Amino acid sequence: MEELRVEGIAGKTAIVTGGASGLGAGLVRAFVRAGVNVAVADILEPQGEQLAAELGAGCLFRRTDLRSDADIDQLLAATQARFGRIDFLINLACSYAEQGLNSSRADWQAVFDINLFGHAMLIQKAVPFLEKSAGASVVNFSSASGHIAQMGRWVYPATKAAIEQMTRSAALELSARGIRVNALLPGMVGKRPEDYPSEEAATRSAAMAARSSMLARLQQPDEVAEAALFLCSSHARFVTGSCLKVDGGYTALGPMARELHVPSRPASS
Repeated sequence: MEELRVEGIAGKTAIVTGGASGLGAGLVRAFVRAGVNVAVADILEPQGEQLAAELGAGCLFRRTDLRSDADIDQLLAATQARFGRIDFLINLACSYAEQGLNSSRADWQAVFDINLFGHAMLIQKAVPFLEKSAGASVVNFSSASGHIAQMGRWVYPATKAAIEQMTRSAALELSARGIRVNALLPGMVGKRPEDYPSEEAATRSAAMAARSSMLARLQQPDEVAEAALFLCSSHARFVTGSCLKVDGGYTALGPMARELHVPSRPASS
């Protein structure tokens, strides 16, 4: 595995929630390439164990349900025992399990419990470890969903809007402890062909990205990982309380997209 050099992070330790598959696994691989020890926190045991075996001694998998304070405590204890320190939290895990308008109270509670409350508890419980680090960083994952209206989605977007506000509050309160807190907003991230439910789904996803982002393509997992590495690195030592948009211009692109709707010169009389 080719080494990825980023200033100020080699030899440190990160926890990545939701790191067993997809974008999360891409983040884990990038951090390990950069010389960071990584604890993968996920409920997907086979995938997590396989990833840890692939990456070797620098990667630990711990089955973690963010709805359980006991699981969070055990994750932190296991990470500290294995690597002797905790420097970074990468809070990616999330649930999309909702029914829009028809979401029940239980749906609202379940999604918020994972997407927001679980990460709030993880940050709270990790503070005694993070404040011992020189250069501690928390990276919460936001989404364009927290900024725009989407048909059929009520709960997930609300959690993402809330996590950005939590980021600002946490950044202020934890600044005195030397802990930076930021959010990262990625674009439409592509998957491996085998991870799409069908070829039609892959084609539809690529077409949607082509018309809805300024760069007109799906984002690659490495492009998200590099932004997360930056926010943990010493290059970002004066960055806190921010939401870094790495979305290919998705949230800046209005409904006109690339179409020219306004005349470039006045009409002749």
